[in-house]
Amino acid sequence: MSVTRHFWERYGCSRSTAMKWAVLLALASAAPYANAMLRFPCAQLVTQRFDPLVTPGQVSPHVHQIVGGNAFDIAMDPSIDYAKQATCTTCRFKENSSNYWTAVLYFKHSNGSYIRVPQMANQFTGSPNGGMTVYYIQPSNNQKVTAFPKGFRMIVGNPFLRNGTTMGQNTPQGKAITNRCFNANFGSDNAYPHPGTGPLDTVELPKKACAGGIRSNIFFPSCWNGKDLDPADHASHMAYPTGDLPRDGNLFMGGSCPSSHPVRMPTLFFEIVWDTRQFNNMWPTDGSQPFIFSQGDPTGFGQHADYVFGWDGDALQRAMDQCTDISGVPEQCRALTVLSDSQINSCKQQVRVDEVVEGRYLAALPGCNPSQNGPAPATMIQNCNAISTPIGGQPTATAGPTTTVVSPQPTTTVD
Repeated sequence: MSVTRHFWERYGCSRSTAMKWAVLLALASAAPYANAMLRFPCAQLVTQRFDPLVTPGQVSPHVHQIVGGNAFDIAMDPSIDYAKQATCTTCRFKENSSNYWTAVLYFKHSNGSYIRVPQMANQFTGSPNGGMTVYYIQPSNNQKVTAFPKGFRMIVGNPFLRNGTTMGQNTPQGKAITNRCFNANFGSDNAYPHPGTGPLDTVELPKKACAGGIRSNIFFPSCWNGKDLDPADHASHMAYPTGDLPRDGNLFMGGSCPSSHPVRMPTLFFEIVWDTRQFNNMWPTDGSQPFIFSQGDPTGFGQHADYVFGWDGDALQRAMDQCTDISGVPEQCRALTVLSDSQINSCKQQVRVDEVVEGRYLAALPGCNPSQNGPAPATMIQNCNAISTPIGGQPTATAGPTTTVVSPQPTTTVD
């Protein structure tokens, strides 16, 4: 039995589906910009107002959905080896206890109440419980790839952004975070297969009901300055490859690193599929779109994501060196240990903020996050009275009055 067929039958796919995937892999191998990659699901770990990078030690101003190792916490010391501290992971590879998180999408009902939009399993990922699909993509021009080192962290996006005019329309920065409006059954436009390209992908949230749901596409920069693991802004140590994006968006995986950031790392890429289908029959009749991110962003420009490295030992570097298959099927990477759906779905973390954030309609978004349409940047709400102390934790300063995107902290460098 072929590895591809074995993989899909293991996760309950029919033989016809397995054969269809085999055809897709054959097409991918013939593509001019085929890239070696890891592609794997990460089930939901917890949904709550924690963000150990932007507001370490404090309850975050808004809700995030978090996946990965169960060592995730309100503050995460970069000197700690989280791969050793975690006892389970929601990601497909046992060696990967990294944490990944993004803002959460809500639906605003015509009566003014809000409910969290659930996430669904992405295409060809098995049956993870929500979460996201994570990619580690190698460049297409055979550049040496350096794995993220222990203690490495980064963020991408700006939760306060409410318009797209501050970035070039065809630059990596301008297309790093987009939304794909799926047709039924993950239907897309075959002429534009890469995320962030084509008429179905927009930087703002789609302005129409999407028959197959909405997918957030999030590209992190892949060029490192070679010294900083986590600067105060969690972002300046990384840069995108240089140049304008080609039609197919492949610069994210190709291109050249600027001289200021010469070290090529994997392109970290997230896909989060929001199951908006159940709300399509409630689409507003006035033409407005009803979805809003958890920081009070109805535009989509403020979507953002965070990454905290948590791979065990040299596992990620081994994978980058040895796993050069373009399919991204986890079982093709024999350098790593593949976990089952039941294993990743059973890894959970208790919510530590005593509030309801999902499962029913809410009078307001958790935290203090009224809708701010822009186009001016959003502002923090002063004197926020939302819960600011985690369960079992000591009282902390409220995150409400914070006016900066990140909390300053010392830059950590590589020795």
